[in-house]
Amino acid sequence: MSMKYFYTIFLFVTLNAVAQSSTCYGTTANGRIENTVQLPPYGTNFIEYSALARMAGRVFVHSQVKDIILAAYKDLEKEQPAKVYKYAETGYEKGGEFKPHKTHRNGLSVDFMTPVIDREGNSVHLPTNLLNRLGYAIEFNEKGYFENYKIDYEALAAHIVALDRQAKLSGHKLWRVIFDPKLQPNLYKTKYADYLRANIKFSKKPSWVRHDEHYHIDFSIPCKN
Repeated sequence: MSMKYFYTIFLFVTLNAVAQSSTCYGTTANGRIENTVQLPPYGTNFIEYSALARMAGRVFVHSQVKDIILAAYKDLEKEQPAKVYKYAETGYEKGGEFKPHKTHRNGLSVDFMTPVIDREGNSVHLPTNLLNRLGYAIEFNEKGYFENYKIDYEALAAHIVALDRQAKLSGHKLWRVIFDPKLQPNLYKTKYADYLRANIKFSKKPSWVRHDEHYHIDFSIPCKN
């Protein structure tokens, strides 16, 4: 048989594997998932939070969640071309318990590291390493500062809006966004305030962890019982 034949078969199998859809079960707090996919380690305007976490299998998501996330980053290349982003914890390949998180169990929960600017006003990545528990040990003060970094509310709001718009284009939506309630008012000082008020459901109660160095987003995609 010709090499062309084998290449055609290889391409067919590869494309079908890529196109495979995930099936989620239960809820973000009590569920599992089949046929998950990993988020890519980087893109034009985003990077992963840890190569070690990837090796440990902590960046798997529902296939449609991946599509939404990547499409949103693509939109941000035009909407916020000077901004950079970093995603964090997602879930295991088959879902289930994902310590220390209480959710992240069915492929629909994603943490994103909070966008920041440096002293010169440049968009930079929040540092994530073993010394700061991959970023989760960082604490911003009430004015949104941590060391030489300041929360970039404009970039954060733009990201949430981009995710919501792409979710709706795919026939879904964002279920909720968890971000420190004391810092949330700053999002309504951005140009995205009206959209956020009309479309985004923020958790108003303090979570068991603060959610200032990262924001947690649950996607609303139908799952089986």
